[in-house]
Amino acid sequence: MAISKVRLKVWFDKKITEPLVQILRRGAEPKQLAFSAALGITMGVFPICGVTVLLCGVAIGLLGSLCHAPTVMLFNFIATPIELSLVVPFLRLGEKLTGGPHFPLTSDALKKVFTGQASRDVFLSIGNALLGWLIATPFVIVGLYILFLPCFKILVRKLSSVSPTAKSPTSMQSDFKSKERVA
Repeated sequence: MAISKVRLKVWFDKKITEPLVQILRRGAEPKQLAFSAALGITMGVFPICGVTVLLCGVAIGLLGSLCHAPTVMLFNFIATPIELSLVVPFLRLGEKLTGGPHFPLTSDALKKVFTGQASRDVFLSIGNALLGWLIATPFVIVGLYILFLPCFKILVRKLSSVSPTAKSPTSMQSDFKSKERVA
């Protein structure tokens, strides 16, 4: 049991803690980090498995410098275990919004899905889950941004490698005098 706890800690440090510390030490803006983390988690809980990385890539491409790409991808990765647990709430929210039929989550329904007998019902339930996610997205992203902003302000201040006494690149350039070549 102790060996598995050690392995889990090593894995967690390698995959989550170390990348996050590297991001924070580079001195990124806390607002950008909070938005990127909220975006990564929001995209990471998209109710269709296997699509989240593509969605994050599209969001990064569209938003450009407004988001921090490594943070979006890291928090997308962190959201992966949460993704499956939120499919059912998104499905039920979509069903309530559309007034559609309740998709049964039973072993018999799963058997029909695998044999191809419930294709219309499955597509309808996927649509309901997508609608639930779409409606919840603005609330989730704003809530996570509000939650993450103070955290990132503290973490960036503590872990940023840029010290206030460090010279800026422009002041360093003025220290170097260009010499003229004598031919």
